[in-house]
This record gives sequence, C-alpha cells and structure tokens, in this order.
Amino acid sequence: MTPEQLTRTLEDFLASAHNAVILEDGAVLFDLAQSKYSISGERNKCLLHVWSPERNVVRRVIEAEIRNETLRLAVQRLGQSRPSKLEIFREQDRRTPTVKRLARLAYQRILQRVLQRWFPSSHTAPLRTSMDLERSFGPIYSRGLLHQGQSAFAVLGVNGQETQSSIDAALTFAILWLDVCRQSQEGKFVVEGLKLFLPVGSGALTRERMAHLNSQAAKWHLYELEERDDSLKELDASDCGNVATRLVHCIEESSTRSRFAVPIAQIQALIPEAEIAVLSPAEIAFRCHGLEFARARLAHEPESFRSTTEIVFGTGPQETVLCEANLDRFTQMVHSIGEVRHPEGPRDHPLWRLHPERWLESLVVQNVAAVDEILDPACFYSQVPAFSAADRAMIDVLAVTRAGRLTVVELKADEDIHLPLQGLDYWSRVAWHHARGEFQRFGYFPLRELSPAEPLLFLVAPALHVHPTADTLLHYFSPQIQWELLGIDERWRQGVKIVFRKRPLRNPVHQHAA
Repeated sequence: MTPEQLTRTLEDFLASAHNAVILEDGAVLFDLAQSKYSISGERNKCLLHVWSPERNVVRRVIEAEIRNETLRLAVQRLGQSRPSKLEIFREQDRRTPTVKRLARLAYQRILQRVLQRWFPSSHTAPLRTSMDLERSFGPIYSRGLLHQGQSAFAVLGVNGQETQSSIDAALTFAILWLDVCRQSQEGKFVVEGLKLFLPVGSGALTRERMAHLNSQAAKWHLYELEERDDSLKELDASDCGNVATRLVHCIEESSTRSRFAVPIAQIQALIPEAEIAVLSPAEIAFRCHGLEFARARLAHEPESFRSTTEIVFGTGPQETVLCEANLDRFTQMVHSIGEVRHPEGPRDHPLWRLHPERWLESLVVQNVAAVDEILDPACFYSQVPAFSAADRAMIDVLAVTRAGRLTVVELKADEDIHLPLQGLDYWSRVAWHHARGEFQRFGYFPLRELSPAEPLLFLVAPALHVHPTADTLLHYFSPQIQWELLGIDERWRQGVKIVFRKRPLRNPVHQHAA
C-alpha cells in the first residue's frame, strides 16, 4: 500500500472507533477515549502520532490490514529498522461473544464453589447471569442469594476477564440486586446486606465508594477472589481514611491567556462566541457550546530551542496541525460548527448532537446559580482533575456556596445508571482533599474562607432522562452526604431550568447549607 492509501485506511478506521484501544506487541499503549492522535502522509511516509497524559509515541506505518474489527499494522519506531506489530481494536473488550459467554459460565461455577467452601454453614441458591432488562441486569455479573436460617445476603460477582469499567460498575448493580432480593424475599428471609466479589487487585475504587454507603441500611462486605485457586480476601469496606487520589494545582489563567493572545484573537475572529478553556500553562482549548474544535499549545521551532505557539484542530481524537495548506478547511469547519451548534440548530446533525454533557456544562458554567441560588456565581471551577490509581477523574463543576461550603455538581445529559455512584466517587475525593486543606493550598478559591463542613453533592440531569434506579441507589448513601437530585427542563440547551428537586428526608440541603 502507498503512504496515501495507508493514511486513508487509518483515518477511515479510527474515525468510527472512538472507544478503540491500541496495543503494541500485545501490551496496551492507549485508550483512544482518553487520548489524541494525528496521521501524516507527507514526505512519502505514513506517520501515526498518538499521545496521552502518560505517554507520547510516533510510529511509521508500513503495512495495514483490517480483520475482524481489528486494524493490524506493521510499524517502525523512529531510529529503528526492525518492524513491530501494532493492533487497534474497535472495542476495549476484544473477546468474541462466545468467549465472553463461556468465561462468565466458568466464573459462575467458580463463585458457586467458593461460596460453598467459604460459607459452609449457609445455603447458596443457584447463581444466575440471565438478562433482566426490566431491572437493568445483564449477563456480565453472577448474582444470587446466600442464606442461613432467616438471615440472608445478596451476592454478586464479576470475573477478571471483564473490562475495568465493568468491574468498577459492579457496585451499582450489586446495590440494585440487594434491593431486588429484599423485595422478592420479604416474609421469607431478612436480607441483611451484600457480599460483592471482585477480581484480585481491582477493588480499590469500589472500596472507597462502599465506605460512604449507609452502614445502618445494610451490611457491606467486599471480597477479592483469586479464580485460579479459589482463595478469598475480605477488604475493609468501612475504611475511607486512605483515599488514593491526588489533586492537580490550579492553573494561573491570566498569564496563560496572555501567552496565547495571538491564537485566541485568530480563533475569535472566526467564531466570536468561542469558549476558551485553560488546560495547562502550555495549552488551551477552544469550544463552541462545549464542543472542542481546536487547541493552541506551545511547540518548539524546528532546529531551534525557541518555543512558539501552534494550533491543532479536529472534533474528535484526531488532531491536525493548522497550516496554510489546510487553513481553508479549518475555516470551513469552524463556520459549520457555528452554524449548527446552537439551541435552534438541526437536531439530526452530528455536530449538534456531539458531547451533550459538555454543552450542558458550558451552560452551567455561564450561570452556576441556575442550579441553585445558594451557589456563588463568581467562584467555581470546571473539569477539576482528581486522579487516582484506578482512573483519571474529572469533576464536572466544583463550586462553593455563598456561605463558603464546597459543592460538587455532577452533570449527565443522557440517562445514566451510574450517575449516583459516580457523583459519590467525586464527592469522596473532594471531601478527602478538603479535610486536608489542599484546595486553597493548591490555589483554588483564593481569598475565600471555606466552611469546614463536608461538601454538598448536586446530581443534575434532564428530568425525563434521570434513570429510574436513581432513587434506589441514593437510598443507600450514607446520611452524612447531603445530596440533591435535580431534574432540568428537557429544553436545557435554551437555558438551564430546574423542574424538580429530590433530597434525603433527613438533613435537607438548604437547612444546613451554611
């Protein structure tokens, strides 16, 4: 294949593979959901450049072949003549449906055996993995009931071959399974709580979330299961004192904007309504109603130690460096976005539909008091990084009440069963950093006196797109977490308007907002 054909093959495949993972010699290099890439076909070479916050690689592509939803590439590292193999899989879980089903059936038998071995005085009802769409259960998780006398525990487990996102999601479905067991076994058993089984080394995030559930509402037991020898280790699900998280220093925005004054003026001349997001001292992003279409960043001039600014553009993970040759294409793209990306735009257009949560976030950032009048509209941050060993969490909006109390605002534009526990995850990280005084030490909320009280949690979604399981999940939150579930008008692109609020019966938010 010619370099031009290789370039087109890569572009066509990656354009429809936003959840792809890239492996080199069998090892995972990148998750494209969290990475960027560019493809160059210049100088009679096809170069693939992929980067993320963790690594940056450039490979020359020699051959390409698409087989079974996988793009297989023969590549050369720069400075090396010997080729290596690069594989790009459309989906993170690369197994066939048959392999998945067999792995889940095998795990079901292992978990059944483990329950009988480790809980010999209890009776284990047959486990199941059947679909139950009415209750939101799929085939990924094995679930059952363990009972002794009139006492019982709901059981749910997930095998080590599932993706990390499925493992992290297990607690959501385990809580729902606990609630189903309590309803179905009422009058037969007292379902005291939950026993959740995860693969070895994967329970840190779940343990942190479980520590903030209501210990009076249920007994929470968390285990890591080694499938090779049926060994079991129980984790302390009540310990929330050592949260694996780190906060990123707040960026000084005014100096960064000054540094990029020229590209800012260039973009705003094309689209005056462009939103500017400071990502780091060396990079800013340009967005239209939350849709990122370009970035400006520092780059080194060729054959020089001096730095300059360059603009890259694209509405997905692919980025192209702006130059004279593609200026007309960039201008046309920006004008198309401006014509489509507005509340009255064509709803069936891809640019109108892309990244609705970022659109919602952009509206909340413009008027955070629309979420609640107690929030200070002059003091908030969006997309605050709070990383852990398990993931790269980005808190949608971190605000503060007029009385100085931190508030986590988690946004969903579409129906999402994981909204409550994802909000709980971010809340726990904010509470942990706040208890140690790290926000102001890292440059957030300068000149403000923050209340020592634990943060508030606002969960925001369109009223008709709040998942029906949200009430059940929130019922099991610890009483110390003061949360609100806010439903907004479905026409939120025309402006955020609250149409309903739900709060826990105890300690309503406004009663303790100060």
